[in-house]
Amino acid sequence: MKTLKKIAAMRYAVCALLAFCLCWGVGCSKNISEFEATKALAEKGDASAQLNLGYMYYNGEGVPQDFKEAVRWYRKAADQGHAKAQHNLGVMYHEGKVVLQDDKEAVNWYRKAAEQGFAEAQYNLGVMYDNGIGVLEDDKEAVNWYRKAAEQEFALAQLNLGVKYTEGKGVPQNFEEAVKWFRKAAEQGLVNAQNNLGLMYEDGIGVLEDDKEAVNWYRKAAEQGFAQAQYNLGVKHFYGEGVLLDHTTSYAWAQIAEANGYDLKKFKSEVLKKNMTPEQIAKAQELFKEMVKKNPKLLNE
Repeated sequence: MKTLKKIAAMRYAVCALLAFCLCWGVGCSKNISEFEATKALAEKGDASAQLNLGYMYYNGEGVPQDFKEAVRWYRKAADQGHAKAQHNLGVMYHEGKVVLQDDKEAVNWYRKAAEQGFAEAQYNLGVMYDNGIGVLEDDKEAVNWYRKAAEQEFALAQLNLGVKYTEGKGVPQNFEEAVKWFRKAAEQGLVNAQNNLGLMYEDGIGVLEDDKEAVNWYRKAAEQGFAQAQYNLGVKHFYGEGVLLDHTTSYAWAQIAEANGYDLKKFKSEVLKKNMTPEQIAKAQELFKEMVKKNPKLLNE
């Protein structure tokens, strides 16, 4: 099924880009005096201060950037059972910064944090099981950890859990459940989920077919610079599905998507240009400029 292939493909892109993010502690400042105060607490054994000091070294906040020191302080906090520090140490092992790259060790630290209920670690552990990184691939375990994070409103986990329901991997295929989880993530502003929800409405999968709702969700993602949604929105304008038929606007959205790296040469040459006059194309190109000027977020930096 065409739609499901589009949805499934996006999961891996998201995991690669966003799965492994470091977590910052609470109530921290970035200036030098706060660095000194944080260091003093950390040296006294305060786990939260050790985490924050590690983050300061990682990002060069109030001190020259030093990944080796970041790892050292994360480890101190992690050894005291601090979940965020355990998660961050897992990230360092996954990335291979200072420590030797070791996905098994990354899994070890993600698991420690995940078992304490830390949502980011639960999600990352799900990613590892989903893709067989540092652990044997196991869809059921991936679903298990995605669900734990998703129930804590972690949007990426909600997205991936929705994908699992569309694929029927690790869980019985259930399009209504997929829609439910896509919606939860979409309502938090996650562009991939917004686009996926649009696809579900467009094809009537797990929900009544509704082109207007498809357009609604495509637009939300498109306005945040998500190229596939921009293309999808352009197609809806071209055919007049859920929105007024408007080839000029269709072309403008296609051009925006193309500027964001989406390959639309075939669509523009074989579909749009064959149905548009040179004057309409010129008008569309002007509209493209106006749209980007009005909302610079349409283009990815």
